[in-house]
Amino acid sequence: MNLNGVDYRKNDVFVWLSRLFCFSLYRLNNYKIMSYEQLAKLELLDAVKNINTESELNEFKDVIARYFAAKAQREVDSLWDNGTIDEQTVEDWGNEHMRTPYRYASNRS
Repeated sequence: MNLNGVDYRKNDVFVWLSRLFCFSLYRLNNYKIMSYEQLAKLELLDAVKNINTESELNEFKDVIARYFAAKAQREVDSLWDNGTIDEQTVEDWGNEHMRTPYRYASNRS
């Protein structure tokens, strides 16, 4: 392709943009047959490839942690609002013994 005396097939920017466009089309077509889990993994890989320092890694981990904490908080708020949990339920959770009982304790001498 020759426009105004410039051969765009040999131009690095044009090659880069055309590859990006083709890759984007490829990803768009494959997104239709991919699960949301696979799409999420691709997005995470795209984000992670730009992490270059420990502080960027810590910031990334903080963003992910805040996302899941907010998601959990919304779910707990929903359970509270519809009456599934109440103050007594939370109090019971605080007093609940969650350790695994050991069966062999009675066999010990």
